[in-house]
Amino acid sequence: MADTATTATAPARRRVLHAGSVGMIVGGLLALVGSLLPWVITPFGSLSGTVGPGLWTLCAGVIAIAGALLPYRMVAIGHALLPGLAVAAIVGWQAARLIYLSSATDSWGQLMPGIGMVMVGGAAVVLLRTAMRLITIR
Repeated sequence: MADTATTATAPARRRVLHAGSVGMIVGGLLALVGSLLPWVITPFGSLSGTVGPGLWTLCAGVIAIAGALLPYRMVAIGHALLPGLAVAAIVGWQAARLIYLSSATDSWGQLMPGIGMVMVGGAAVVLLRTAMRLITIR
């Protein structure tokens, strides 16, 4: 005889995407694309980001996208916060370096940040905002 007192219910499915997935994917893609574009514009041409700091921000973008696809909230916070802070520090360091080189050579306006550096800075803002959103959501 079958027991009619118990009901067979399907186990609850765990969602892969979380509240910060869209922000982390957007921030990661901004970091990925911006890492490959020119970071510094000079009168003699552009300097690509893939020579130095762009490789670091490329890795941070991949980490952010990977965190967007993990269903665990605390892991997602780490995958948004750490790449966001690292990318912000790299962009700040590069901007300070541009200012220093412009002042040392007295060539103000000759060394300008490129679109890649601006996009990666935007990625840092998006990732940090997403991390703060994930921290405040219960």
